[in-house]
Amino acid sequence: MYRNMGLLNDIVDNTPLPIAVYSGNNLKIELANASMIKTWGKGDQVIGKNYLDVLPEIKNDDFFEQATTVMKTGIPFHGTNKRVDLVIEGIMTTHYFNYSFIPLKDAEGIVYGIMNTGTDVTDLHLAQQQVKSSEERLKMAIEASDLGTYEIDLATKKIKTSGHFNSIWSIEGEISNEEIIAKLHPDDLAVRSKAHEQALITGKICYDVRIVNKDQPVKWAKITGEIIKDENGTPATIIGIVQDINEQRKFEEKLKEQIAGSTEELKRSNEDLLHFANVVSHDLREPVRKIKIFNNLIRNEKDINFNDNCKKYFNKIDHSTQRMQNLIEGILSYSTLGNNTQPIEKIDLNEVIESIKIDLELIIKEKGAIFIGCDLPQIEGFPILISQLFYNLMQNALKFSKANEPPRVIITSSSTSIEEVDAVRISIKDNGIGMDADFAEKIFNAFERLHSKDEYEGNGLGLSLCRKIAKRHHGTITATGEKDNGAEFIVTLPLQQLMY
Repeated sequence: MYRNMGLLNDIVDNTPLPIAVYSGNNLKIELANASMIKTWGKGDQVIGKNYLDVLPEIKNDDFFEQATTVMKTGIPFHGTNKRVDLVIEGIMTTHYFNYSFIPLKDAEGIVYGIMNTGTDVTDLHLAQQQVKSSEERLKMAIEASDLGTYEIDLATKKIKTSGHFNSIWSIEGEISNEEIIAKLHPDDLAVRSKAHEQALITGKICYDVRIVNKDQPVKWAKITGEIIKDENGTPATIIGIVQDINEQRKFEEKLKEQIAGSTEELKRSNEDLLHFANVVSHDLREPVRKIKIFNNLIRNEKDINFNDNCKKYFNKIDHSTQRMQNLIEGILSYSTLGNNTQPIEKIDLNEVIESIKIDLELIIKEKGAIFIGCDLPQIEGFPILISQLFYNLMQNALKFSKANEPPRVIITSSSTSIEEVDAVRISIKDNGIGMDADFAEKIFNAFERLHSKDEYEGNGLGLSLCRKIAKRHHGTITATGEKDNGAEFIVTLPLQQLMY
């Protein structure tokens, strides 16, 4: 008997479920296992004390009344998800319990005590609240975003909907899956079938369809969803979202029309530009060349003695025709740079620089210019364009020299990379008139001039053409300098012209 009582006490005391036994009208605590004592948080000296003496903070709750009613009536009481605010170690904490008050009766059926059991479901309650809150927020988001949600039971074909589903499909009340499919544009049925076939593999559904309703314009909608399988791996449910994309589709169609129109206009513009380049090439250069020839013929006429003013005017005509030729060549080069018919070849930059020095031989001798070079690598590119690039830079270094100081041009190079492709960085530095740092970027604009054409001749296209050539080769060009203290142009070009 005593052994059985000891065993019973051990079982109760070691049960993780909180258990306590009360007696009398004041609910004197006769027994409280370790789990219940821990739940109360009042220490282990609770046996023999009254219920409300141990837990005074719950006197305004209905626990005491519920327990005494069970004592009087002998009818058990069960509560679920009940909030309880307990003072544990001096701190008020909120808990949620599922609990029971169970009457204990003697052999004659008289209630002599109450057993109180409880389960702390605080974490579960908070999780449920969080889920409920998330569902509410999701519902609000769906309502605000004009989306509709749906859930299809694949066994019964019944659909549960919410949000703007009904308004998007122009329906009222319940509707079957077959009725939804019947509203699709006939040309989109194959799109739907293909999307559902792929979904059997991927589990995801996504397609755009047109919704056709009698006496209403056709409406575009985006259908997205996911297939949910049962424990046997069999598709059981489809859940998803419907979005009205009719305005979006209208905008896309309008944008396509605008792009098509712009493309056609750009094509016409390019054709006009090419035509203009041909006119410049064949029609403008010839009369300018003749003006220059006839000017030289008149100036060299032996039977006529020209005075100094006439000679000055002949020089001005010659100078103007030369400027016109430069302008024509610059425009022609600039307008035809986008032509992709030029072949990519291996280019020895050392040969390019030497060839340019020969072209500029007269001005180099005239100004007493000094060139200090270095060994340059081979690169891939368009030979004519690369030559034009370095010709313009070297010519600029000579053109914008100081009047009282011979030009000094230093060319150096170093290895670098562009987007992980091996490249060369080439610096062309001079001791000329320099430039303001504020204009270091502006000088690459077409027809931009920092000096008047009377001071320094040119067409304003040279550096713009240089940048265009550098970009065409997937490279870069930048400029730095100081006023009256020289300029430096840095060209970075990949060694190979890879597919970009």
